[in-house]
Amino acid sequence: MFLVGLTGGIASGKSTVSAMLRELGCPIIDADVVARKVVEPHSPAHSRIVFHFGREVLLESGEIDRQKLGRLIFADKEKRKLLNSITHPEIHKEMLKQIVFYFLRGYRYVVLDVPLLFETRKLTQFLNHTVVVYCDPATQLARLMQRDGLTAEEAEQRLAAQMPLNEKRGLASHVIENSGAREDTHRQVLRLHTKLEDSMDFLLVRVLAVAAAAGLGGVLLYAAKMLLS
Repeated sequence: MFLVGLTGGIASGKSTVSAMLRELGCPIIDADVVARKVVEPHSPAHSRIVFHFGREVLLESGEIDRQKLGRLIFADKEKRKLLNSITHPEIHKEMLKQIVFYFLRGYRYVVLDVPLLFETRKLTQFLNHTVVVYCDPATQLARLMQRDGLTAEEAEQRLAAQMPLNEKRGLASHVIENSGAREDTHRQVLRLHTKLEDSMDFLLVRVLAVAAAAGLGGVLLYAAKMLLS
């Protein structure tokens, strides 16, 4: 099994592409879903967020108010860095658990859906392929304003807090152009899926895993013989 990183920008259509890949049978590990899980009440990350940002970022249920916390961090770079330092280690640990689960089930590849893939660079060294979902800046701004009910100023502030899509595009090994019709995006996703399915990258990983397991087995067998002799 090998790992594929999927990223984009806010309102670029990454979730749409992720859903298309899921429909094709690809296992998806969604960092946003994992992020919500690791900040559930009584978790270590939840306690640290409340400590640093105060109880005003909580809903009546005790869960994190993502919209209120989002407004705080998008307006303050240092607060954004602090939140990332709290949540990212917990997110990575949970994602690793899920990767192992899919590896044991024999999948050829797993897609890691990570919004800040290139911003943090913590995972890129483990990825065989990276995919950016791109749309032109004007389309991205219009989609964000419509989706979240934001003013142009608010939307531009959120876009400015992220790495520009043009920069991400230059770092990726594959680009899905999502400025046009959904059907065109779907055709690109199908081509990408076929290319990844036909890739032999998973064979190297399997060989290394089997070799490592065989080596460990040999060590354990030798140790057992020594103890019993």
